[in-house]
Amino acid sequence: MRSHRGPELQQATPPSTTTKRVTVAARLDRLPKSRYVRKLILLLSLGACFEFYDLFFSAYIAPAFYTSGIFTPTTKGFLGIDGFASFVAALFAGLFVGTLFFSPASDRFGRRAIFSSSLLWYSACTLVMAFQSTAGAINLWRFLAGVGLGVEMITIDAYVSELVPKERRGEAFAFNQFLSFLAVPFAALVSAALVPHHFAGLDGWRWVVIIGALGAVFVWFIRRAIPESPRWLEQRGRLEEADRMMDAIEQRVRSEDGAVLAEPRLVEGESETAQGSLREIWNKNYRARTLLLIAFHLLQPIGYYGFASWVPTLLLAQGITVTRSLQYTFVMALASPIGPLMGKTFADVFERKWQIAWSALSIAACGLLFARQRTAAGVVLFGVLITLSSNWMSFCYHTYQSELYPTRIRARAVGFVYSWSRFSTVFTSFIIAFFLRNYGTSGVFIFIACSMVLVFLLVGGLGPRTTRRRLEEIAR
Repeated sequence: MRSHRGPELQQATPPSTTTKRVTVAARLDRLPKSRYVRKLILLLSLGACFEFYDLFFSAYIAPAFYTSGIFTPTTKGFLGIDGFASFVAALFAGLFVGTLFFSPASDRFGRRAIFSSSLLWYSACTLVMAFQSTAGAINLWRFLAGVGLGVEMITIDAYVSELVPKERRGEAFAFNQFLSFLAVPFAALVSAALVPHHFAGLDGWRWVVIIGALGAVFVWFIRRAIPESPRWLEQRGRLEEADRMMDAIEQRVRSEDGAVLAEPRLVEGESETAQGSLREIWNKNYRARTLLLIAFHLLQPIGYYGFASWVPTLLLAQGITVTRSLQYTFVMALASPIGPLMGKTFADVFERKWQIAWSALSIAACGLLFARQRTAAGVVLFGVLITLSSNWMSFCYHTYQSELYPTRIRARAVGFVYSWSRFSTVFTSFIIAFFLRNYGTSGVFIFIACSMVLVFLLVGGLGPRTTRRRLEEIAR
């Protein structure tokens, strides 16, 4: 039968020694390092920057909420709306809804379409939030913005895992998170400059929020440079589109240095076009992974967001002034991209699950030492070490959870297990407020340390190996 593809595409299609169709996975996994693939990761990371900017400015604008009387550092009742914990909880409640209920849209409609639409949703809701003046209204629009962010992060994780060769998947996620975490010192710097002041009749914290909302609109316009995931196209049965996409990617890679691409290596049973269902995560192949990731995501936000979202408030509780606490947190924020940058070299050298486990144990130890510091040098040193450990764990588990499920259910499966971290953080915020009110910063960090020790035991003891293995091989 004569092919309907043009001669230029026939020429670009790699030769094969087998009568079977050469899969996208086989073609992707033989690609060398290239500037083009790195460019794609960079563009996706710009979208992720807004989630990190939004997650972390929560902590930096908290002092402005206290001075304006919109929120208080602690709550009178456990779930009181007047406390800062409700502001943090509103975001994570939105993230929970987005990851659990709307992330399957990425499996159905494609990575590219959902990446773009979720950014626009976040931008619109955040802009409205910037002009609210009551705790209830701010929390409502914070919740709605969180829905968009929740969908966006799951889509980006699926996108990145599907675009890069297996030998460099961890490195790609480390690069992605390095770029994303650049938003953290930017948010800290903007907050330190704007929060204490008023401009054009608006409080400084409102400008911090507006900057994040307007930036997402810019990223939406550059989405045109990002192709659809060829793995997703293939899984949906759109084989001609998937092949055209791979032809274009291979041509871009070859044009960089004229290198001859290696022969693709097929893995038995890796080709499938079945429609996925969320019920699959409970079958015999994935049930243990699903339960492990649920337990992990109930625990990891206690260490990660327990510090990141509360550090200025924790410093205020230790008697440090608002201005000085913002200066300290800015220095800690400068360390945020360093963890993934350091990890980029080792991401695919050591087994992924052990990188997660040991970074969790490091958070526990450094957190307990942070609570005992009374000097500026000690506070900053251990704050930086917690930040480095947290962000190393972050890029590792974002890689890890995306590796454990097949393409047909990747977004919805990761969305489901990741939603438990959002659910956990809703209540963690109030628990930390409780510990802070009754037991001070030492009580908060003992709570954090216990959760991180459990992460070490669970992931280190029960997690499957994934490093340098093809996605389709891990999913079997």
